[in-house]
Amino acid sequence: MPLPPPEPAAVAQTSRRTALKLAMLGLAGAGVPVLAQGPKGFTHGVASGEPGHDKVLLWTRFMTDQDVHIKWEVSEDESFARIVSQGDGLASPANDCCVKVWAKGMLQGRWYYYRFIGPGGERSLTGRTRTLPYGRVKRFRMAVFSCSNYGFGHFNAYAHAIESGEFDLAVHLGDYFYEYQRGDYPSAKQVLAGREAPLDEAVTLEGYRDRFRTYRADPDLQRLHQLLPMVSVWDDHETANDSWHGGAENHQPNEGDWAVRKAASEKAYREWLPVSDAYYAQYEIGQLATLFRLETRHLARSEPLDLLSVFKGAAPGQAEAAYSKFRDGAWRAEDRTLLGAKQEAWLASAMKASKRAGKRWQVLAQQVVMGELAMNDRLVAGMPADSADWLKQRMQSGIAAGHVGVPLNMDAWDGYPAARRRLLASALAANAELLVLTGDTHNAWAFDLDHHDERVGVEMAGHSVTSPGAENSIRWLKPDEMARVTVERNRQLKWCDTSQRGYMAVELAPGSATSEWRFMASVRQKGTALAGVKRMTVLAGQRKFSA
Repeated sequence: MPLPPPEPAAVAQTSRRTALKLAMLGLAGAGVPVLAQGPKGFTHGVASGEPGHDKVLLWTRFMTDQDVHIKWEVSEDESFARIVSQGDGLASPANDCCVKVWAKGMLQGRWYYYRFIGPGGERSLTGRTRTLPYGRVKRFRMAVFSCSNYGFGHFNAYAHAIESGEFDLAVHLGDYFYEYQRGDYPSAKQVLAGREAPLDEAVTLEGYRDRFRTYRADPDLQRLHQLLPMVSVWDDHETANDSWHGGAENHQPNEGDWAVRKAASEKAYREWLPVSDAYYAQYEIGQLATLFRLETRHLARSEPLDLLSVFKGAAPGQAEAAYSKFRDGAWRAEDRTLLGAKQEAWLASAMKASKRAGKRWQVLAQQVVMGELAMNDRLVAGMPADSADWLKQRMQSGIAAGHVGVPLNMDAWDGYPAARRRLLASALAANAELLVLTGDTHNAWAFDLDHHDERVGVEMAGHSVTSPGAENSIRWLKPDEMARVTVERNRQLKWCDTSQRGYMAVELAPGSATSEWRFMASVRQKGTALAGVKRMTVLAGQRKFSA
């Protein structure tokens, strides 16, 4: 058996010298224009994704009014003196002029440079990507993002991740953009000047494409895609809020057929991002880990239950009785699912295969919180009498539900307890060391996950890039107090932050896995200063966060 190749050197943190070098290549902040070459030619930079041991998926956009062939090249060096892979791709108005090509024949665990060349010799920006390592891996670092609403502020989290120069891979857990019409979320008062969303809600194929054009014109998002390969999954806002396989909270009858809208959103997503057509997939990070990309929205998700309707339908003084009936009936129904039977079976089998292959960590890249989360009665203490009626009802219903063991968020795994039980049981059957990476809530959470009092793993749930968290609605409690009473109420929850924006820096190593929740100083002003960092670690074999 041949010895594994030596571990490649880590990318150095960006110094003044390397920053100048990257700027000359168009790889650093000073060298990335919002629109690379105006309304014609290469307009939105370059991107890469779906890394394997010997391949990666490359992306660009070349504006044209007819089908044209675009050349691409992958090189070991930035001068493109040593080409290792090359070919042609098609830019077509039928795909919004987006080009996606597989580059193959590369070596494992290596950094590469790539570029596209137009029919008239036009050159795209130079991108940088990396293949996944093979064999023994000392460490692997991922920048993990979710919930990036253009109107609420600058994408400073993307900028900080690139400025740090630390990462092998970017992972986006969904809500890459938001579908709402201008003035809804954020409101006209909340939107940051100069970052207005398109006027109309995204409903059609053109509407979803327009969202991508707007978001991908952001220089920090362009730079993230340009310098790191990405694994990305959609959540709900890439189509419509609180989506499930047959509809969504934010899909109305006058907005057309749901299946048509969903298909349009998927087409635009796959046009504009370096993602494969597979709804779910796995990525092998040497002997260190298997990363599983899950789909929890479009394929099989059962319709979310409506906690508030139970509350409103209860007789006066009978809310807890109504929730007890709900708990023992609809909530616990065995047929309720997030993944669907086929994806559940695939994941169970793949986790077993990962462990048989000697992989240390089994990492789930998925959308919604898996840990159990109920509301503490003390959250309503000090709630102003003039609070909005919708907020009062939600708080009251959440507390009544919690008294009889029903959690708060029916859109998360808490709304699908049978499905969660099956997943955690399959992880135990595989002897997996489960790491769950989560987005969606805009807040930061760290959970110890267990099944029938047996440890399964941990959940590292990330805060948003810009979207506001609980501080936007529960304003009468200081953030530290909010976190304290929430952790106090929930057995699995070990730490949380409900008031800051940023991203997670997740490091995998043979002996440990660590998340740093990095909090940006601001999203209303452009800059990469941090307000603070929270670091938590799970040791190999422990399946819980270290004290």
